[in-house]
Amino acid sequence: MSRLQVGVAMSGGVDSTMTASLVQEQGHAVHGFFMLLPLPDLDAQLSRVRRLAGQLAIPLTEVDLRRRFADEVIAYFTAAYRAGLTPNPCIHCNHAIKFGLLAEAMRSRGMERIATGHYARIGRLGGRSFVARAADRAKDQSYFLARLDADQVRRALFPLGDWTKEQVYERAVAMGFQFEGQESQDVCFLASGLAAFLAGQGMDEQAGEVVTRDGRRIGAHRGLWRYTIGQRRGLGLPDATPWYVVELDGAANRVIVGKRDELLTGACRLHAPRWMHEPPALPWRGLVQLRSRHPPAEAELTPAGAGTWQLTFAAPQRAVTPGQFAVFYEDDLVLGSAVIAAGSGREPEP
Repeated sequence: MSRLQVGVAMSGGVDSTMTASLVQEQGHAVHGFFMLLPLPDLDAQLSRVRRLAGQLAIPLTEVDLRRRFADEVIAYFTAAYRAGLTPNPCIHCNHAIKFGLLAEAMRSRGMERIATGHYARIGRLGGRSFVARAADRAKDQSYFLARLDADQVRRALFPLGDWTKEQVYERAVAMGFQFEGQESQDVCFLASGLAAFLAGQGMDEQAGEVVTRDGRRIGAHRGLWRYTIGQRRGLGLPDATPWYVVELDGAANRVIVGKRDELLTGACRLHAPRWMHEPPALPWRGLVQLRSRHPPAEAELTPAGAGTWQLTFAAPQRAVTPGQFAVFYEDDLVLGSAVIAAGSGREPEP
């Protein structure tokens, strides 16, 4: 690869710092970019990134995305919880913010590629580029990149794709960098916890019923957003065998519970599909990942009419959660994704 102008998305953590170092080592011209986001620790984070950029001897540009992040990511996140869904803001942020608005800011300053600290790789099939799983399966983040389009993938670099987390830390220590060794938080704006954050967004507690599948009332709740599919703890429903949350009914403000077997489902409905290249011919059969740490499952995708698709599993899957993303894989390559739909109600689309 010839010498490129590469913008590196820097957060102040070990992964993005070592990403910048690796791109430097490959002989490219490296320019750090830091997103100013509406986070409570922004000043401390900015100070840390400035120090690290200085240690790497690279220029640093600060891009103010606070308003757009609030409009694009936080609004989507809050609307999903209001509807009784469980959103994944990191997937939406990667497409719309990091590889969207931040990448645009990089290109406006002459950058030819965007490099990030994601544990993922770029794979090729039929002459086209796809996001692919990382060598370190325990750290693989390809799931979170499933909404990227072909142009975003073409411009992306993932230098950590062939590295393990341990190797990254070892490199940082050998280079004289000091990091606390703690993992960054999955959702950057939830440092104070989900309940406190949603309260700050004006989402008050809204009491409702806890019912069984057949409509029998067996308890009460203080807000659907306190629950997620598959949850067992904190329900306060004593019985001979545990109860689990099996559905959240946003329209009726009800938490529906059932026994362990009721968490299993053989199919689900999807909407808002997005493919890295053209959609495959249907029916499509391949591997589907339903959560970031969900083992890939064999499934078939078929049209279901009215902007929806049916995903049928070869074996029943546990705790399929509306609002989360179903990510489609061919071996290690990400082909695309769609949003898991709820049974009823209006659903915000990312």
